[in-house]
Amino acid sequence: DVQLQASGGGLVRPGGSLRLSCEASGFLFRLAVMSWARQAPGKGWEWVSGIDSSGRITNYADSVKGRFTISRNNSNNTLYLQMNNLQVEDTAVYYCAKGGYHNYSPVGQGTQVTVSS
Repeated sequence: DVQLQASGGGLVRPGGSLRLSCEASGFLFRLAVMSWARQAPGKGWEWVSGIDSSGRITNYADSVKGRFTISRNNSNNTLYLQMNNLQVEDTAVYYCAKGGYHNYSPVGQGTQVTVSS
């Protein structure tokens, strides 16, 4: 079974930083396009960022471009999201997912990110 366990969330002030991690198992992580997506309270899913299997190609939603960086370590099946200059509107539950912008599918438990002064 595909398992994706996100961690690293927390409470941070505006302008702060967090680094999310996602441990993957149950599939060939090194061959998979991966994404981060988020769901804010009362809102739908928002794709945040994606990365190809090699880690060389990345893309971002306009809302996070220049502030967030996605990366991966295929040797330990882990996906990362470095989030800098966090804003109140970044508050959401963050999930990692297999797939890219058009076909991502969040699986497993997300991690709560709360940005508040």
